[in-house]
Amino acid sequence: MENHNYSLSDLENMMPWEREVYVALLVNYIKEKEQKMKEGQNG
Repeated sequence: MENHNYSLSDLENMMPWEREVYVALLVNYIKEKEQKMKEGQNG
């Protein structure tokens, strides 16, 4: 909700497949963010 400007009602009203896509995108976003943080610590 915080990063992608979705409200809680938007998430609750999503179709099941839409929610799966959203969660997959969110997981990918978090992994990329963690990777960039690790690279920043090493560099």
